[in-house]
Amino acid sequence: MDIKICKLTAEMLEDYLFFFDTHEDCYCVCYCSDNHEGKDFSKQETRRSHAAQYVSNGTIQGYLAYSNNQVVGWCNANTKFDCLQCEGWKIMLSSVNTTEDDQKIKSVFCYTIAPDFRRKGIASQLLEQVCKDAAEDGFDYIEAYPNKNYKDTFSDHMGPADLYKKHGFTVYEEAGDKIVMRKSLR
Repeated sequence: MDIKICKLTAEMLEDYLFFFDTHEDCYCVCYCSDNHEGKDFSKQETRRSHAAQYVSNGTIQGYLAYSNNQVVGWCNANTKFDCLQCEGWKIMLSSVNTTEDDQKIKSVFCYTIAPDFRRKGIASQLLEQVCKDAAEDGFDYIEAYPNKNYKDTFSDHMGPADLYKKHGFTVYEEAGDKIVMRKSLR
């Protein structure tokens, strides 16, 4: 299977929206560099509208996986310190250490893979590209936040710990029911 991994740009907005329209209507709006204070994400059309704005202005960052010119996967990856006020961080990751102000850290927040393309190595290909680009962009580390114990596909949207171990990540700290896994890029 030929998979092409592309860093999300505003020109890919329609591909991004179509993928989430047809596979998962969260649109990944809760993991981005926007403070969600006072915003309502309870309706699909509102999440979609925010996603369109966030992709257009670079607030949502990540990578799309294409097969035959169709999006089959997504990985949300952004600068850690730009996302500390996002809703996803506040709800799921508030116990993670955020005191390393002098380090440039790329965070992997989630994956969404189309059902027919799961277990085919697409998440690995996405992660490899995130790591490569983060190193080229001068990041010191890349972090991920998998659950300590597998629950289900929805709850484990941050990817399994074994995926990160396979790519050279190690456990950096434990934070509630999450593990902070980190890989040095230097």
